[in-house]
Amino acid sequence: MNDLFLERMKRELKEDYPAFERSLEQPMYKGLSYHPKKITKEMLKANTPLLEPSLFYAYGYYIDRSLGNHPYHIAGAFYLQEPSASAAVTILDVQPSNTVLDLCAAPGGKSSQILSQLQDGFLVSNEYDGKRARILLSNLERMSAQNFCLTQGDTKVVCEELESCFDRVLVDAPCSGEGMMKKHDAAQDNWSLENIQQCAMRQDYILDQAYKALKKGGYMVYSTCTYAREENEETIASFLKRHPDMQQVDPEVSFGQRGFDTPGMDADKVVRIFPMQKGEGHFICKMQKMQGEVRKLPIKKVRKKDQCDDILQEFLVNIPRYAYQQDDAFYIMDHPFIEFKKTHCLRQGILAGNLVKKRFEPAHALFMAFSKENYKQSVELDLAQMDEVMHGLQIPYECKKGYTCYCIDGIPFGFGKSDGHRINNRIPKGLRLLPKSHVTKGDF
Repeated sequence: MNDLFLERMKRELKEDYPAFERSLEQPMYKGLSYHPKKITKEMLKANTPLLEPSLFYAYGYYIDRSLGNHPYHIAGAFYLQEPSASAAVTILDVQPSNTVLDLCAAPGGKSSQILSQLQDGFLVSNEYDGKRARILLSNLERMSAQNFCLTQGDTKVVCEELESCFDRVLVDAPCSGEGMMKKHDAAQDNWSLENIQQCAMRQDYILDQAYKALKKGGYMVYSTCTYAREENEETIASFLKRHPDMQQVDPEVSFGQRGFDTPGMDADKVVRIFPMQKGEGHFICKMQKMQGEVRKLPIKKVRKKDQCDDILQEFLVNIPRYAYQQDDAFYIMDHPFIEFKKTHCLRQGILAGNLVKKRFEPAHALFMAFSKENYKQSVELDLAQMDEVMHGLQIPYECKKGYTCYCIDGIPFGFGKSDGHRINNRIPKGLRLLPKSHVTKGDF
């Protein structure tokens, strides 16, 4: 561990430093956040090795092992997430009808939390890096994202195009990652005062863009997974000075501790989480915009969706209200599609499928997005059958011919096409398990 880093922490933490130093020798906290629309707490507890409930999120638990091959993880019923990372969305306090912007969204844990709390609201998830944006999209599809769009690019572009449109904005800013030193060697190897200063400059820029997107009366949450005062309290103080119409808001939570006293901001109205508080490390500040405009999201004009309805009647009991066709691809959701003129949009809504030689081929996302009851045909698989499916194999199964949704314990996780006696696999190759990797609920 870098000696200069430790000296800085000793100065900041004072009498709490010995406990912090001991925590660096302890295993990293692990956790999951479950999707309350996909699985009940009782079902999760009965089938998953869990420890105590999370301190930071109502739908979270601590765990002590890897659950990446658990059937409920594959099916998108939970997201593996360091426990304190979920705290920012708790403080954001998303309401069912909110329009929400997650400005630095990859890999998608916080976006999936937000989506699980929305009903008729809408989420815009943005990610600057193209590779990370593709990972984000895969995670959002797995977690049954519906009323959302994924944009990829500079925060300035999306925030200016959607100026004053959002009730909630989350800035989980890129940072020096001091709280992740136990997880990522790079966080230790790349640590330097110069890197902290560069991160702080980037955070200033991102916050200034986020300010544009927030409507009057809306709330912004700024969070990092670093301990550095320069990226936390000093960044907030600088932002408040540049934008005097933004005011800090009491986060109204019992976890964590107050911030470090810093001129220009209220340390009592921020939350710091250290390993001594059973999370690896987070800083969170909530603010409200007191002046400005209130605008609506720009709505895309689309053709009538009769053709899409006719196609989807083969698969779905209830078809979403809105559809959009781009080239040979069909997209659906229950929120109007957004019009973008400058922002690069990778996805809006659910990819229902594609026309291939005038024949409709459904997409994997279509069979991840809804509950079992909304599919015209579904089959219930056991663990052994799910394992075969996740290795790309066909399985013998007597059922009606046609496309059918795979389910595990009633939770959809993909689809295949039946000839009446066997189901040919349609799980995308990139999502299949490696030969020596297997679906398991584990011993508990």
